Amino acid sequence: MAKKKTPDQGKKRVDTSHVMGLRAQVLEQPITDTLEINYMPYAMSVIISRAIPEIDGFKPSHRKLLYTMYQMKLLSGSRTKSANVVGATMKLNPHGDGAIYETMVRLSRGYGALLHPPVDSKGNFGKVYSRDMAYAASRYTEVKLDGICQELFRDIDKDVVDFVPNYDGTLTEPVLLPTSFPNILVSANMGIAVGMASNLCGFNLGEVCDAAIARIKDPQADLLEVLKAPDFPTGGQLLYDRKELEDIYRTGRGSFKVRAKWRYLKKENLIEIFEIPYTTTAEAIIDKVAELIKSGKIREISDMRDETDLSGLKLAIDLKRGADPDKLMQKLFKVTPLQDSFACNFNILVDGMPKVMGVGEILDRWTQWRTDCVRRGAQFTLKQKEDKLHLLRGLGAILLDIDRAIAIIRNTEQDAMVVPNLMEGFSIDRIQAEYVADIRLRNINKEYILKRLQETEDLEKEIADLSDLIARPVRIRREIVKQLTAVKKQYAAPRRTEILYEVEAAALEPEDEAPPAYPVHLFLSREGYFKKITPQSLRMNGEQKYKEGDGPAFHWETDSNAELLLFTDRCQCYKVWANTFDDAKASVLGDFLPARLEMDQGESPVWACLPGDYSGHLLFFFENGKTARVPLAAYQTVTRRKKLTGAYSDKSPLKSILFLPQGEETELVLYSTEGRALLFHSALVPVKTTRSTQGVQVMTLKKANKVRRAEPLADTPIVNQSRYRARSLPAAGALLKAEDQGDTQLSLEG
Repeated sequence: MAKKKTPDQGKKRVDTSHVMGLRAQVLEQPITDTLEINYMPYAMSVIISRAIPEIDGFKPSHRKLLYTMYQMKLLSGSRTKSANVVGATMKLNPHGDGAIYETMVRLSRGYGALLHPPVDSKGNFGKVYSRDMAYAASRYTEVKLDGICQELFRDIDKDVVDFVPNYDGTLTEPVLLPTSFPNILVSANMGIAVGMASNLCGFNLGEVCDAAIARIKDPQADLLEVLKAPDFPTGGQLLYDRKELEDIYRTGRGSFKVRAKWRYLKKENLIEIFEIPYTTTAEAIIDKVAELIKSGKIREISDMRDETDLSGLKLAIDLKRGADPDKLMQKLFKVTPLQDSFACNFNILVDGMPKVMGVGEILDRWTQWRTDCVRRGAQFTLKQKEDKLHLLRGLGAILLDIDRAIAIIRNTEQDAMVVPNLMEGFSIDRIQAEYVADIRLRNINKEYILKRLQETEDLEKEIADLSDLIARPVRIRREIVKQLTAVKKQYAAPRRTEILYEVEAAALEPEDEAPPAYPVHLFLSREGYFKKITPQSLRMNGEQKYKEGDGPAFHWETDSNAELLLFTDRCQCYKVWANTFDDAKASVLGDFLPARLEMDQGESPVWACLPGDYSGHLLFFFENGKTARVPLAAYQTVTRRKKLTGAYSDKSPLKSILFLPQGEETELVLYSTEGRALLFHSALVPVKTTRSTQGVQVMTLKKANKVRRAEPLADTPIVNQSRYRARSLPAAGALLKAEDQGDTQLSLEG
C-alpha cells in the first residue's frame, strides 16, 4: 500500500543563499497546487459570500448593513447619520467604510435604484440615472429603515432563521433575512463573481405577490397573466414580446428591450425625455447623440441639454424647423441608448450553490424556504406557550388549598427548602414550584387565581392551534398567502414601467429602405465565390460552375434581403447583404468575396451562416482543445457595419465552427490527431459574452497532439457512443475503433 504524501513531498527546494548574502530557501510548488490551495478558495468565497444574491434577495453586504440598522433600532426610531451606521456595520462587514457606504447608497430611497428601497434616506445620495452626480459623504447624510423592512425582519427574533458568528466571533448575524414576500424578484440585483455572474431585474411588488399566491394555489398557473413584465424604478416603456418573456420566466435567461418616455412641446419645438432605460445614464445618452450630430448622421437636432433638477430627470432636445419629432425619436431609439436591452441572468445561491432558475422555480424555492420560516416561528411560539402553560398548571395545583401552600412556606425554616417543600406538598416540579414561590402576597386571592386558570384554557387552545399549523403544510401555505395579501395591500405601488404591447416599426430613411424580397438560392464556394440565383434560373440549369480545385461549401434557400455572416482565417467577420449582389446564373463563377469585401491580403473565408434574427449561439473549436460558445447576438450591430474585428480568439488556430439554434442543445464529437474522439453535450460549454474569448478546455491533449475537427454526433459514423461520451469536461476521449471510423480510415496528422 502506497504511503500518503505529505504536503511538502514532490516540491523542490531551491537554495538562494547566493542572493544578497542571505541564506533562504524558496519552495517551488506546482501551479495546479497553487490554484487549488490559493485561488479556488478565493473564487468560492466571491461566489458564495460576496457577489451572488440568495433567496431572500440580498447579498451578504446588504444583509449585514440592514441587520446592523435593525439592531440600532432604526426601524422605529428617527434617522441617524450615515457615518454612525457605517461604523457599526464594520463589526459585521470589515471591508472598509467606503464599500459599506456605497452599499447603503444603492439601497437608499434617494439613489432610486430599487422599486422599494429598504433605506429611508435624507440628503444627497446621487441618482441611478446619472453617471456624474456624486453622492455626499456619510457625515452629511442621514438614514433609517423604511417601513417595508418590517416584512424583511418579520419574526426574526423567533428563531425563524439561522444565526452565525461574525468574523471575529463576538457577535452573531442572520444567514438570511426572513422576508415575508419574494424580495428576490422585487429588488433588482447584479453581481459579477469568478467565472459566473448574476443579473436580476425588478418586478412590481403587487404583481409578485399575486404571482406567488397563484403559484402556491396552482403550480401550473400561467405567471405571465399575473406577473405582466419586469418593472423598473426609472420607468420607461418595455417593448412587450411574449415569447422573450416566456423564455426568461422559464429559463432565467434572455433579454428584453426598454425605451425612454418622451413628449413633444409644439410651442417650444423641443422634445423632453423624462424617463430613460434602467441600464443607461443621462450622460451616456447625451454623449451618443452629440457623437451622431458631429458625424452628420443626425441633422434634425440643433441642441441637446440636461435640465434635470429636484423635480426629476429631464433631457431637452431642440429641433430644427421642419423636423418630424416622431421620426427623429424612432431613429434615436435605433442608434442611441434611449432604447436599450436588459439581459437577464437569474443566478441565485440556493443552499450554498449557484443556480440559474426561471421565475416559477424561484417562487417555488422561496415558498419552500418561507414555509420553513413560518414553521420555525410557530415552533418557537409553541415552545413559549407550552412553558407558560406548564407554569400555570403548577399554579392550578395549589388552587384548591392556597392556605396549605402558605402554611408550607411559613413553616419552612430555611429559604432553600421552600421550593423542595412545595414540590413535595403539591407534586409539582421545580420550575412550577419556583413560579408559585415567586407570586407576590397581593396576588394570593381567588380573582387572580381564576384569571390565571382562564388563561390556561386559552393557552391550551392556542397550543392546539399552533400544533395543527406545524403539522399541516396546507395551513402553512395558507398563512403565507395571508401574509402576501397583507404585504400587497399595505406596500404595493402602481407600475412605473409602461408596457408597450404594440410597437411602431422604426422609421427608416428612404436610402435605408430594403427592396421587396423574393426567393433566392445562395451559394458559397470553398475559395470564396458567391452566387445569388433565383429558383427559376436554377431550374433551367442547376449545374454549378467552379474553378479548378474549388467546390461547394455552403448553400442556403432564403430571400433576396438575407444577411450573411462570413468568418475568415484572420479572426474577422464580414457582413454581406444579398440584395447588394446581382442575380447570377449557375454557369458563372460568381463574385469573389475577398475582393468584393476588400479583405486583407491573403485573407480567406472559413465559415459562413445566415444570422436571421441573431438568436442562438456559435461554437468555436480551437486546435488546442478549447471551445468557445458565443451568442450570435454578439455580432449584431445597430449600424450597417461591414466588418467586425476580433470575431473570435486568435490564441490558437480555429478548426471548426458550428451553429446552435436558440433553445436547442446537441451532442458533439471532437476528433484529435492522436486518433481519439470525445463525445460531449453542448450544454456543458458555458456561454461567454465576449466574441474574442478563448473559451474553456474541452479536450485534454498530449504534447504535439491537436484537435482535427468537430462535428455534430448525427453527422458522424460513431456506433459505440458510450465509449467516447464524457460526463464532465475537460476529458481526453477514447481511441477510435474501426467500426466508428466509417467507410474510410481516418488519416492521422502529425
